[in-house]
Amino acid sequence: MVVKTRAAQLPGLAEARAATLNPGDCTITMLNRIILCCCACMWLSACSSSSNRSDSASVAAEPVTVDPSSEQAQTASMPEPEVEYGSFTKAQLYQAIISELGAQRGVLEDAGDSYFNLALETKDLGIIRRAVQFASANNDLNALLQLGLLWSEIDPSDPQPELMLSFQFLETGNYEQALSHMARVIELGGEIDFSALSARTGQLDAPARARLIANLRQLAREFSDQHSIQLTLVQLLAQNGDYREALAEFEQLLELIDPNPRLVLLQAQILQSAGDADDALETLAEGVREFDDNRNLRLTYARLLIQNERYQLAQAQFAAMMAQDPQDWETLFSMALLDVELEQFDQASDKFTQLTEVDPRADEANYYLGYVNEQRNNLPLAIAAYREVRIGTQNFLAAQQQATRLAIQLGDLDPAHDHLSQLSRGQPRLEILFHTIESGALIQAGHPDRARELLDRALNKYPNETDLLFARVLLFDSLGDKAGSEQDLKQIIRMQPEDSRALNHLGYMLADQTDRYQEALELIERAIAISPDDPAIIDSLGWAQFKLGRYEEALTNLRRAYAVFPDAEVASHVGEVLWMMGREQEAVEVWRGALENQPDSDLIKEVVDRLQADL
Repeated sequence: MVVKTRAAQLPGLAEARAATLNPGDCTITMLNRIILCCCACMWLSACSSSSNRSDSASVAAEPVTVDPSSEQAQTASMPEPEVEYGSFTKAQLYQAIISELGAQRGVLEDAGDSYFNLALETKDLGIIRRAVQFASANNDLNALLQLGLLWSEIDPSDPQPELMLSFQFLETGNYEQALSHMARVIELGGEIDFSALSARTGQLDAPARARLIANLRQLAREFSDQHSIQLTLVQLLAQNGDYREALAEFEQLLELIDPNPRLVLLQAQILQSAGDADDALETLAEGVREFDDNRNLRLTYARLLIQNERYQLAQAQFAAMMAQDPQDWETLFSMALLDVELEQFDQASDKFTQLTEVDPRADEANYYLGYVNEQRNNLPLAIAAYREVRIGTQNFLAAQQQATRLAIQLGDLDPAHDHLSQLSRGQPRLEILFHTIESGALIQAGHPDRARELLDRALNKYPNETDLLFARVLLFDSLGDKAGSEQDLKQIIRMQPEDSRALNHLGYMLADQTDRYQEALELIERAIAISPDDPAIIDSLGWAQFKLGRYEEALTNLRRAYAVFPDAEVASHVGEVLWMMGREQEAVEVWRGALENQPDSDLIKEVVDRLQADL
């Protein structure tokens, strides 16, 4: 049996049809009357109490509403259709009502699936539009794509489904299909911003982007009044690295439209990418003069000035932004960092002090305030600032490490220890970490006995804690106690056979400080199997191979480590292997290169002196 229906009479179906009797029916069942009455009451109730409903209930109770500027709005927000009459079976009508009632309870996925099936079954535009709303709310991209294709097939003159398909193909990465539907929107008299395409093609390979560029050129000729097509063409050319061509297209575009901040930013970006930093800066400078109140433009100009190491000019732009908004803390923070870069520590201190009073920036400001006071050689103020950095924030551990190091450097060993103890009370993991930080600072400051006492006491409390054992290994290393280091490292390996750090440390120590080369190699090979890309372990492997006389293998691994981690110690190893292979000139070149980066490297000087090389 088929029921005739008028669209506006069924509450909860924005564009679906409501129930009136077929002329062949003499009466409507009591069940249907009750359902319709309940549905109407629920619809009115939902509208009157929308402020108290969940988001999902709101979506279910009325057509989906979104930001009109968003892409979703262009697919989900449809104009009210004219009242039409359609035919549905009782089963279809019943399914629609049940779906709306389920949606009222927040079961949006089931309602969306039901409406999707109804749309495919009935091919009714009102049902399709309602299905689109549920698919949008559920972020069901597959359903949106199929519904869009169905909608465009049924009503090929409506630009809305073409618009929806454009964005669905964009989301799935089918850019050529998206572009085809975008062009169809224009043909049907709709509006669309083609820059939605360029926003997604940054990672596209060059041949695929080149095909899009060819299609855009054709569209630009067909729709010369659609400036967003030409703008998108400029952006894709720039993405493809065709900067000069992009700039040529850009100049043509400027003859058609007035400049605006967005265009200024795009031109400057292309010029910078093309290597024309001065022209990019001049473009932004002119843009800032013309659009004085555009903060994004001025901020981009300031950042580009910093990138090109024109710090004073950047400060002037930040100062102008602060004059416009004295509570722009992000800009004030940037100014303070620039002061640090310019070594204007007094000005930086003033700004960071101001920022410490602003809670969202207080911890970062205190961290940098500690650094600034350290540079001013005011260590007590530096310690105080570092200790103000709160637990749980990004720089907390680094700040406590710096405060501990400086306090021990000043001879305040007990206050440093007491501060860390107070911070970590009741937090075993933090306490262990602080013990490693404190012991490292004590070793660095020349207090090995105090460090040994601290670590022994900590290991009595936390026996076999690997981080503490490793901290004691570093202490033994500093004292030249190979037996102590080996004992603790073997204990770590017994407890954690997969600890590549301990395996590598013991293996390198044996290769470098004993003649137990084969044993060293076996330990390092175990470590490299666990962490195959760690340059420190690769260096150890090469060094052990060198000690065993396997020079070619050693050189291969040491060069590999040096390529990833160009450290002076690795350079000393590479050079020594080359020297022993009779390739003295290559060795000298490696050592010279290392000294350019680290002129005071004792490791390079030691190997050069030992081998009596002439640099």
